[in-house]
Order: sequence, then structure tokens, then C-alpha cells
Amino acid sequence: MKAVTWHGKRDVRVETHPDPVIQDPTDTIIRVTSSGLCGSDLHLYEVLGPFLTEGDILGHEPMGVVEEVGPGVNSLKVGDRVVVPFNLSCGDCFMCGQGLHSQCETTQVREQGMGASLFGYTKLYGSVPGGQAEYLRVPFADKLPIKVPDGPADDRFVYLSDVLPTAWQAVAYADVPKGGSLVVLGLGPIGDMATRIARLRGVEDVIGVDLVPERLARAAAHGVRTVDLREHGSKVGEVIRDLTGGRGADSVIDAVGMEAHGAPVAELAQKAVGLLPDAIAEKLMTTVGIDRLEALRLAIDVVRRGGTISLSGVYGGMADPLPMMTMFDKQIQLRMGQANVHRWVDDILPHLTDDDPLGVDSFATHHVPLADAADAYKMFQKKEDGAVKILFKP
Repeated sequence: MKAVTWHGKRDVRVETHPDPVIQDPTDTIIRVTSSGLCGSDLHLYEVLGPFLTEGDILGHEPMGVVEEVGPGVNSLKVGDRVVVPFNLSCGDCFMCGQGLHSQCETTQVREQGMGASLFGYTKLYGSVPGGQAEYLRVPFADKLPIKVPDGPADDRFVYLSDVLPTAWQAVAYADVPKGGSLVVLGLGPIGDMATRIARLRGVEDVIGVDLVPERLARAAAHGVRTVDLREHGSKVGEVIRDLTGGRGADSVIDAVGMEAHGAPVAELAQKAVGLLPDAIAEKLMTTVGIDRLEALRLAIDVVRRGGTISLSGVYGGMADPLPMMTMFDKQIQLRMGQANVHRWVDDILPHLTDDDPLGVDSFATHHVPLADAADAYKMFQKKEDGAVKILFKP
């Protein structure tokens, strides 16, 4: 099969790999029909190389058609159409029973001290081959894949793998009070979808912050008030307070994460670590690593006293300097974590209708052949050609 593989910083290639095979009686093999390029894939492309091995297959947002099932699989058959959540969860353990599928006790990567394994996402999360490929082995076939109906195009359902549950959880964790305000920092795929979900769930005052014109325009078209970082720079906090009665936002979603703009010292540190041998770089990142925290610092600034910050942007530092005095003094509530995909599926599915209230059918800006993955990664990182969401078509 053809698959997107990692070969170094900003170096991904489409190569031939052996087709996956059934390894456990409860496995299934799917033929991938669509697979998303995620913002967190760019962390692998740029920052997290020390935790990857050359040839690792990337991608964690796939859907497709069941090609083969193991002898222990009862709920799927060949030809079924499924979406595969990005985190591997058994569905039976204590954590899964609590709705914390991203902490699944069956797939936790204990040797790394991490939570549930993820498809296509470094040895920190199990080194599981990813879904930017023609075929994918999926374990826990009776519990993990999400069966979806035939008919609508893949775009209707593929975002159940990551974008929709991640954005839904971000809004749920933000816990916007009735009549309250929500600021979303970063209008990439997760931030953009979070604004749509917030509006769908009745949040009337949604403010989106970004610096890419196309992303600001997309959000504005869905009833979001937008703030352009290029225009307001260091005065964004003042602008948002002016828009929220002087107090600041009731809730803030940080949908940016570790590679935020405007943090030159941390950016330089990340680049310097990337030049070190992997064994040394890995040790530094897991002990003294730092993130570019401008988005989180902005969230702390613009949230009102007693408000809530919801983190959906990925952070990876172990020694991030946070303004704890300010956070304590403002009585900020902070919620975060990988999305617990299956926790939210039943809430989301009723909205994936022909009426398309979340705009999923037109959410992707680019549909790209898998063979062109290297160019797509480059375009997405550079935010060229209006790229907000890219779907690969194997």
C-alpha cells in the first residue's frame, strides 16, 4: 500500500509499505477512503521529530470501508462504512466507562507515562501506524470504529475522527454561562469548528481571534465577531475587554497550542532542540522542554475573573513557565486534554444531517490525492492558498 511517512523535520514522503494484516481476533482492516491532515500533524512535521522513527506512518483522522474482520468481531462486516477515532480505546475499562477514552487503561503508553495510544502519533503515544494510507489495521473492532450510513460523501462523517469531538469537547469544557461570551483563539480547523458548535449550542456572543484573512472571513460568515491579530497586536486584550463589557470573556478556548506566533525565545529553543541528536533532544523535551505560550498567556489575559479556559491546542512542554500568581488571583478554571471521542459521538451525530447545521459538507478547503501529501503538508504549514482543512483521498 501507499502511505505518508515521516523522514525528518519538514520531510514527509509517500512510500510503499506492506499492507496491514489481522493481528488479533478483534481487529479489522479498513480501506481508507478519506483521511484528514490535522494541525497536530504539523507538530510532527516541525517540533516532535525526536519522538518519531524514520518511516513512521502518519495520520489520525481516517474513515473508510471494512475490508476484513478478525474471527472475534461480531458487530462489523465486510463493506461496512466506518470512521476511526484518533485515540485507541477499548470501550470496556474503568476510564472508558467514565467517558475518558483518551485515558483508556488498556492502551495507555505506560513506559512513556502517557495516556491512550493514538494513531500515527509518535512513540509517546504507542507508535501505532497511522491513517494517511490506503489501508489501516483497527483494533477493538466491536467498540472503536464508528459505523456510519452509506450515501452522503465522506465529508459528512470524516470529522467524527477528531475535529468534531475535539471542538465539541472544547466548547463543553469552556462551560459558557447562559448569555455569556466565548473567545476562541485560533481559527484553524478546531477553532473554526468550535465557533460553529458554540453557536449551535446557543452561545450568542462568540469572538474569534486569528491573523489569517481567510480564516477570519470563514468565521465571520458563521456569525462570529472577529479580531485580527495583525491589526491589534499587543492590544488584543484591550479590544476583547471592550467587546465584553470591560470584564473579559466568560470563557476562552485556546485552539492554538505549542507553536503559537509571537514567542521568539521559545521558538528559537524549539528549533535548537530540533538540531540535536534524537536521544538528547527527547530527554530535553521530556524534562526541560518549553512551548510557545503566547496563546495561553493571551487566554489568561482576556478571560474574566472567575472565568474558564478550555485548552484544545496541543502542548508538549515539561517546564512551561505559567503566571501562577495571575491565574490564582483571577480564580481561573482550567480544563484540558485530548478529546474523548466516543464520549461525544451520540451528541454530534444528530447534527450530521442533510440540513448540515455545522457546515461539514463544505468544511474542507482542499481535497488532495494522497500522492501529493508532501506538498499539502507544506501548504498547510505555510497557510497558503487559503488552506484551513485538507482531506487526503487515497
